[in-house]
Amino acid sequence: MAMEDMNTENMEFGGEETPPPEEAGNRTFLIVAGILGAITVLALACIAAYAFLVVPQRRAQREAQAVTLTAQANQVAMALTSTAVVAAFTPTFTNTPPALPTATRTPTPVIAVATDTPVPTVDPRTATVAALLTQAAMTTQTVLPTSTALPTTGFADEVGIPGLLGMAVLLIAVIFLARRLRTAPAK
Repeated sequence: MAMEDMNTENMEFGGEETPPPEEAGNRTFLIVAGILGAITVLALACIAAYAFLVVPQRRAQREAQAVTLTAQANQVAMALTSTAVVAAFTPTFTNTPPALPTATRTPTPVIAVATDTPVPTVDPRTATVAALLTQAAMTTQTVLPTSTALPTTGFADEVGIPGLLGMAVLLIAVIFLARRLRTAPAK
């Protein structure tokens, strides 16, 4: 600071300067510091509660879900195994005597006509195995959603690159204008 800029009219020569009045213990600063400290302590308490209460519950739920899925997979595997065992089983036939007729037989004339009607023979065991395989595939298969299109959100998607560049030039112009107005001499 140059000597010419000093205001010498109000200065007392030879006298002591009076010190500026002291603030009352920076009360506002202490109140704001206390509020910020309380917010920090409250935030730490919330983080600790989340870490000790919520995280273990979620972990237990995930483990229980994994155990349930494993048990379901084991049940399906056991059902498929028992179905395969039954399908591979070949029954042993025993020689049983035919039942004795109780009624008298009367000859009935039978007229046989040949037709071309195919008779489908579907083994019920095959249908059971197919149904179990379908159920097993549905329970063990996890479908992951996949996106086939790009998202159409955001500033650049709506305005485009030319708008983005125009905004950048405008903001740079605002910076230079603000600096020029700040350094201009006051009238």
